[in-house]
Amino acid sequence: MTSEHIPSARLSLVPLAVSDAEEMVGVLGADALYAFTGGSPPGLGELRDRYARLAVGRSPDGGQEWRNWILRRQPDGTAVGYVQATITGAGTRAEIAWVIGVDWQGHGYATEAARALVAWLDSRGVTAVQAHIHPDHLASAAVARRAGLLPTGHFDDGEQLWRRDPEVRQ
Repeated sequence: MTSEHIPSARLSLVPLAVSDAEEMVGVLGADALYAFTGGSPPGLGELRDRYARLAVGRSPDGGQEWRNWILRRQPDGTAVGYVQATITGAGTRAEIAWVIGVDWQGHGYATEAARALVAWLDSRGVTAVQAHIHPDHLASAAVARRAGLLPTGHFDDGEQLWRRDPEVRQ
């Protein structure tokens, strides 16, 4: 299963491919990217393996649809990050996430990509969109708010649930 290309004002959200791993190792190579999520920068082999699993487009049991896009700045096509959506509930619910490489942070790319992703999910009939964000990650909280998500009082493994659903839409 392949994802659709999603255009936005300054970005192209391009379906993830295993061949993106080489460029994305550099985008995801700064330790600072993992300050709130834990872990460390992936190596090339690890990223290729991860992308091969994700490119299948669904979980092994078929219960989750996996959609992943590389964010390519236009017009030069430089990779600046990625967005992802895990779709469940017969296509009505999505958990989203975004990562922008350190060199490209502060330019509004995360907000632009998250809004484009949420609009794409809306066009597919997804009614509930959520993200989990570390409470101290103010930049991600700002992106979530700009994408139409609101914080809830619920926390999972130290991350706050942000949600946009029919009852909470702005």
